[in-house]
Amino acid sequence: MSNMGFSFSDLIAGYVINFDSSKDNLGTFSLKTSDERQFEVALTSMTYAELVRNLDEPYFDCTSQMTSMLVPNRYLFVYGNFYSEGNKYKFEAKHIVFLGRTENEFLFERPDWWVKQIQSLANFYLKAQFEDGEIDYRKYRTGIGLVGSKENSNRQETDTISRLVYGFATAYMMTGDDRYLEAAEKGTEYLRQHMRFLDEGEGICYWYHAVDVKPDGSEHKIFSSEFGDDYDAIPAYEQIYALAGPTQTYRVTGDPRIINDIELTINLFNNYFKDNTELGGFFSHIDPITLSPHAETLGHNRARKNWNSVGDHAPAYLLNLWLATDEEKYANFLEYTFDTIEKRFPDYDRSPFVQERFYEDWSHDTTWGWQQNRAVVGHNLKIAWNLMRFNHLKPKEKYVALAEKIADIMPAVGSDQQRGGWYDVVERIKKPGQEVHRFVWHDRKAWWQQEQAILAYLILTGSLDKPEYKRQAREAAAFYNAWFLDYASGGVYFNVLANGLPYLLGTERGKGSHSMSGYHSFELAYLACVYTNLLITKQSMDLYFKPTPGGFKDNILRVAPDILPPGSVRIGEVWINGQKYSDFDAEKLTVKLPLTQDELKVRVRLLPTQLSFDATLLEVTDGTAKISLTGLLDAAAVERFQEVLAKATQQPVKRLVFLLENLQCITTAGLRVLIYTKQKLGANVDIYIVGAPENVKHFLSTSAFHHGVTILEQYDGLEVARV
Repeated sequence: MSNMGFSFSDLIAGYVINFDSSKDNLGTFSLKTSDERQFEVALTSMTYAELVRNLDEPYFDCTSQMTSMLVPNRYLFVYGNFYSEGNKYKFEAKHIVFLGRTENEFLFERPDWWVKQIQSLANFYLKAQFEDGEIDYRKYRTGIGLVGSKENSNRQETDTISRLVYGFATAYMMTGDDRYLEAAEKGTEYLRQHMRFLDEGEGICYWYHAVDVKPDGSEHKIFSSEFGDDYDAIPAYEQIYALAGPTQTYRVTGDPRIINDIELTINLFNNYFKDNTELGGFFSHIDPITLSPHAETLGHNRARKNWNSVGDHAPAYLLNLWLATDEEKYANFLEYTFDTIEKRFPDYDRSPFVQERFYEDWSHDTTWGWQQNRAVVGHNLKIAWNLMRFNHLKPKEKYVALAEKIADIMPAVGSDQQRGGWYDVVERIKKPGQEVHRFVWHDRKAWWQQEQAILAYLILTGSLDKPEYKRQAREAAAFYNAWFLDYASGGVYFNVLANGLPYLLGTERGKGSHSMSGYHSFELAYLACVYTNLLITKQSMDLYFKPTPGGFKDNILRVAPDILPPGSVRIGEVWINGQKYSDFDAEKLTVKLPLTQDELKVRVRLLPTQLSFDATLLEVTDGTAKISLTGLLDAAAVERFQEVLAKATQQPVKRLVFLLENLQCITTAGLRVLIYTKQKLGANVDIYIVGAPENVKHFLSTSAFHHGVTILEQYDGLEVARV
């Protein structure tokens, strides 16, 4: 340390201990990092502060309020300069990022944060791939630059199309925007027509690595992989991710052609990748000619098993396939996968990280390619996340034990406890004299590894309700939302430096590549919304579906958002083509679809079983805003209620319609908001109370508020027009 007498800039993430306005120029504050180290931070005349913001949101300056916001226990980021003075360093702040307006607010926990983010991501990729024109996948290219421009290549990789299709299908589920479903369905059909290899004699389906589109529009098929690690082989993970997009599209539409492709690809896994001996598991590669995992031509990939070939089935397609079908055979496949992971991957006698690469007999392969005896931080977190998901379906103590062991170990060895965020690849074992696990290449942080941390700790929080897991989830989500969102060009960065600044060199500069497409960032937005709203903050969430007539078995639409703790979520309301629909099983999370050949658009409101209050803006059409209220409208619900009212009245309205069928009770605090709102809207705005329970109507009557509104049992636009 005696040789480090130079200045440098860096980031600190931590919790404010106190603020002292009497020190230095503008004052100083003490900051405690996640691992309990303390820093003294000096403010200067050039220190500025902002509020964390979502994609497509404007910069929100907090500089003038900065000192009043530096209150104890507030988590924040501060970027600044370290100066060596005497025997210690002095840190001066240049840039502060607050995560909310108060010390207890985290803006990314708002009910619509992740919905808005996925909408922005979907719009970015629509524009990048299709130039805001017709959705035609002949235009698609794997390589996308920083600002969304296509790179100079004619390659279309199957996996990257499928991952983008996953993103579009998921964005539709969260928003109901038909453009996204069009992109998902057209992408799925393009994969089927151009990338699919049907072997009807063997009863299997497999997928080309890529297609090169020639200038004249003709195609050159690329059968075996041309990615360096997998060259001249068929890797399991490419076949797995070829199903990601079609499976998510199937969840929305139930298209029977898609399920047929999935079944035939699973036949490929079971017949050629699976080790059907007593050893079990799945091989990582097969030969493109013989389809054998033992072919000498596979070289360093011969008779190998790895994390991707065993574990990636679950998140990429298999969990979503079970959610769409409730088929026991898929649950059994998942159980086989997780039992294999729990049995084979832990290696805690030698390392705090799981083992990821194996020979055929499950002995450890510590010499393969770039990985050697190294750990991918995100794979450990991915195991914890997915074990907890499946444990909700088939509970086993060993699943929870391993998930918690990973969750408890990983922060100290895989996270950056000074700056926030999670690292990439580290050496699994420390050499003598080393106190920390060495970085393999760098200390940068990849977007997808942040996803694994956020989702792992969110689902652990929602399942086990431990404060430490909630803290880890918040810190991980804070780093991602503060530093990975590209406000200038859209999308998210592939990598940021340890200090949060974007890393923009080589293949990590772009928004589309062999490694990056519309999967991890979309999956994060979807499941972070599911876990936060439905398990943690207890808010409602709407999902959208557009079933193919007769597509789903027995005409049953399954709308479970993920495999959540049993009994934690129920259906609150269902609309089909904009009309309320009552044929659903609230506890089983199923909707019995009407027998019709007409197009159906299904909107489902999911509610936590312990929901206290929720307000949802359903639509604003022709000057009429409709708001649905659920639960208890009391003092604690006022802020949420006001947010939705403000959104509903951003533009002038003539009518405000409150749908109260599911409102259990209203207190004087809630009623005061209604009265004040009517006053501010003026006499020319009509207010309608629809479907209110008797206790709510009685309360409106005793307050005399009923004289200023129209109370109806059902709302009908034509009926209202006659009032």
